[in-house]
Amino acid sequence: MKQVLVSAVAMIDAEERVLLAQRPEGKSLAGMWEFPGGKVEQGETPEAALFREIREELGVALCEPCTSPITFVSHAYEEFHLLMLLYACRRWEGIPEGREGQQLTWKTPQQMTSMPMPPADKPLLPILRDLLV
Repeated sequence: MKQVLVSAVAMIDAEERVLLAQRPEGKSLAGMWEFPGGKVEQGETPEAALFREIREELGVALCEPCTSPITFVSHAYEEFHLLMLLYACRRWEGIPEGREGQQLTWKTPQQMTSMPMPPADKPLLPILRDLLV
């Protein structure tokens, strides 16, 4: 089975809310809410992939020294096995905007539990809830 490595971020605002992006129409799992990020390309570190993806998708620059790994998830989809590294970041430059047509929203981990999310993202919610208590 093909393995896919993804770096994602929980961008946390001053009100302890996390930014989520809605998967646009035409992509797999369209309409579901996820942590922003993307695939790690060949020869790229997970951190470099994260900073690149967030610049491309949201138009913001994460504060590199303020970005830390918090957990990961391993999930088997039908077509591939996903290993997603989740980072946390509380500081960035710019205002996030959906540059690929995706909607954005700020939610607390408690609010996220009732939102449609990809199966790989759901197990991350209790960890975020504990982090933001």
